[in-house]
Amino acid sequence: MHVLFTHNDLDGVGCGILAKCAFGDEADVRYHSVSSLNPAIESFLEKRHDTKYVFITDLAVDEENERTLQAWFQEGGKVQLIDHHKSALHLDQQKWAQVTVSYEDGRLTSATSLFYDHLIKKNLLIENEALKEFVELVRQYDTWEWEKNENDKAKQLNDLLYLTSIEDFTDSMIHRLQTEPGFAFTAFEEKLLALEDEKIQRYLRKKKRELAQIHVQEHCVGVVHAESYHSELGNILGKEHPHMDYIAILNMGGKRVGFRTIHDHVDVSQVAHTFGGGGHAKAAGCSLTEEAYHTYVTTAFQVEPLRADSEENVYNIKESKEGTLYESVKGDYYYVFPIEESWCIRHEKSRTTVKTFAEAERFLKRHHACRLVEDERFVLFLQQEARE
Repeated sequence: MHVLFTHNDLDGVGCGILAKCAFGDEADVRYHSVSSLNPAIESFLEKRHDTKYVFITDLAVDEENERTLQAWFQEGGKVQLIDHHKSALHLDQQKWAQVTVSYEDGRLTSATSLFYDHLIKKNLLIENEALKEFVELVRQYDTWEWEKNENDKAKQLNDLLYLTSIEDFTDSMIHRLQTEPGFAFTAFEEKLLALEDEKIQRYLRKKKRELAQIHVQEHCVGVVHAESYHSELGNILGKEHPHMDYIAILNMGGKRVGFRTIHDHVDVSQVAHTFGGGGHAKAAGCSLTEEAYHTYVTTAFQVEPLRADSEENVYNIKESKEGTLYESVKGDYYYVFPIEESWCIRHEKSRTTVKTFAEAERFLKRHHACRLVEDERFVLFLQQEARE
């Protein structure tokens, strides 16, 4: 029997599907969360099951299990850990582990793509077009390359996983990957996915109104409570609030914190590591420890959610030659207007000059949680300015 311990997200489930395609009924696939893996590995090793091979994919073991696995490997035990998270790179020194973050051509890896390469290299899996497309869809979703490539099919694959059980999803995928010439969704799945997309958009609109802004050390952070659609939520909030360094997504029921960023200068895996977690540079997570609770829950509870910029303005628009009016969370007004080749931020009698409008807006949003006000308020402001 080949035993696979793997993550319970799309990338981990993709590894489970590949194991079933390679080993059939000889594959014993066990899905785990980050927190449940190490106790399961510890229990498994204590019993010293008579297995042909043990695979661990898309998850990293702790130091104690690393030592136990090393001892078992030296005794002749067959084990292979395959991961792609930066936080697991220290395991790559072990002969029984492969941790690769990116390919030589610069593409980011996923556990599914690495496990696929391993199985093909060992002649344990026969490649076909459907399998290759499936693996690439999983990789693009997990690395978020699907958005850059406008490959909605990768996102839909992840949506489909959460519309059904892991068991039904894997059974359906295994059948089509072994019998179809290419990878495609069924007509029924297409209808389900269209309905799911509408549901996601409603959820995102609701959560955007609940975003709070805090500062954690040198970072400006958006904080939101959500139990679903973390990747989609983190991505859209990051894009709509580019002044924020990263988004912290709190799942109180699961006692987890997810971190997402759209920026290259921020590595959220380092943020997660501060609280005992890990992950990728742009997507990571940790358990909701007491320290994390105080940092993100207690602090954010004391501030009001951000108010969104007015979206239907005709006059109060960004980079206008007539100037742009912002309102802070405290109700103060900031007027941004061009002066020669720079931009001036005026608040009451104080003035600050910056080089670009984007720099002015970033400063106001980061330090004063400002929003673009409606045309009506802008017109009243200009009328008052004229009278004075």
